[in-house]
Amino acid sequence: MKHILITGGAGFIGANFVTYFIGNNPDIHVVNLDLLTYAGDLSNLKEVENHKQYTFVKGDICDKELIEQLFEKYNFSGVIHFAAESHVDNSISGPEAFIKTNVLGTFHLLDSARKHWMVGPGQYKEGYESARFHHISTDEVYGTLGATGLFTEQTPYAPNSPYSASKASSDMIVRSYFHTYGMNVVTTNCSNNYGPKQHNEKLIPTIIRKAISGENIPIYGDGKNVRDWLYVTDHCKGIALVFKNGKAGETYNIGGRNERDNLYIAHTICDILNEVSPKTEGNYQDQIVFVKDRPGHDLRYAIDAGKIETGLGWKADENFETGIRKTISWYLDKMKKQ
Repeated sequence: MKHILITGGAGFIGANFVTYFIGNNPDIHVVNLDLLTYAGDLSNLKEVENHKQYTFVKGDICDKELIEQLFEKYNFSGVIHFAAESHVDNSISGPEAFIKTNVLGTFHLLDSARKHWMVGPGQYKEGYESARFHHISTDEVYGTLGATGLFTEQTPYAPNSPYSASKASSDMIVRSYFHTYGMNVVTTNCSNNYGPKQHNEKLIPTIIRKAISGENIPIYGDGKNVRDWLYVTDHCKGIALVFKNGKAGETYNIGGRNERDNLYIAHTICDILNEVSPKTEGNYQDQIVFVKDRPGHDLRYAIDAGKIETGLGWKADENFETGIRKTISWYLDKMKKQ
């Protein structure tokens, strides 16, 4: 059985991916390395916690000694790297943790993989010829768009927050390991994910939670900031496909082709809640309030997913209107159990 290291597998996207990946790869054992910061939750992994193909290790990707010990113990033939500080607001108030985790942590993982798999530039050790490092990144590295246009894999990087700058830095380090060492790396840059298991601090869970609790639903600025929304299971399918079939050294943008502005998101969620869990009085939309915009708030992100669609045959199964109903249903069930 092959052993794969997945970092950050207790977070939102990572936990959805671990569950999906184990269910679709019976010949692979997954080692999930996660520090369990505020964003990591082992309850996200209840479906696999006792699975024979799954092992959890609590640890920090910045702990170089631990990383090297895990490589020695499990002889990983692949790394899928999700672990990252990812909340933009937190990066504005405390950027150091983002630089440390996203830049230094990625470097430690890459360098441990290189030492374990390779004897020199372009030369893999026997048995590791197909070993691969898959780096998970974000569309925020590209900066912001105007009213038209799409991010492609050739779009110049122009990060505007400490978070996106740290992810851009890690992307460049991964790229350098391909061009300098001939290491088998791939990178995926995704649009905004949503779906089950997302942390409460993110936009869509916040809207649902605030609505149900009767609190104000805060929307930055005028609510016209646009994002391309990607249902998390569709993202997991794309990651698995790139990990298996992507071309070494390449970047693949994964997007849902579902551009929606924040105010539309809030109104849509409120409309669905009015239908499936109506208030005794009034409308959930009455709780929407506009708050001061955050510094450096990018106006619009939108991904051209043509490369992964035509090159690897991936396509998102969910549009926003189908995916958001599944997401709301999951959160309502969660709240009933609390």
